[in-house]
Amino acid sequence: MIHNPKKYRTMPVGVVLRRAPGVTRWAKWSWKATSVLPGAGAADWRELRRDGDIVEYHAATLPIELHGAETEAYVHGLGADVPCVYVVMRPIAGKTDRPFEIALVTASPYEAQDYCDSAEEVVEKVAMTPGLLAWVHEFVEEFHHEEEFVKRRRDRLRVDRKQDGVGDPRIEKPADVYASPTLKRKRLA
Repeated sequence: MIHNPKKYRTMPVGVVLRRAPGVTRWAKWSWKATSVLPGAGAADWRELRRDGDIVEYHAATLPIELHGAETEAYVHGLGADVPCVYVVMRPIAGKTDRPFEIALVTASPYEAQDYCDSAEEVVEKVAMTPGLLAWVHEFVEEFHHEEEFVKRRRDRLRVDRKQDGVGDPRIEKPADVYASPTLKRKRLA
């Protein structure tokens, strides 16, 4: 995809995942994206904090991209009670120590909804940090233009008064197209 550099911004964002003991006997661990680290360096499941069985990992760093054509989605996201970014994770079968591949970080709730429609990915909402919120807001202020609603005008032509003659009792026909076969037999006899 070719980007207009004036209407495109990118920033590396680290994703923090928390592993906690599962609450059922079928799930040994519970995983949740808990925060993001704007401007983070590269990471590959680096342990950040441990408190008993609960461990937080800097799982990965991915670029978050803002596109000028998608500002309506960012406005929608910024209008939420708690503006969020969305972390898209793909489960890796058979892995228990690193069960997810971090696929995407986005500020667009519309793009996140597209990933929610398939059952292949896990999408987590993570509250934006104040710095990330300011960065997205600045981008929206610069590039968003509200589209004016234009109501469609209807034609004044009345098409419902025109009869095509099929099944209309006022129009003579050589035969009744809707007559049942038993009625036709009675007429012939």
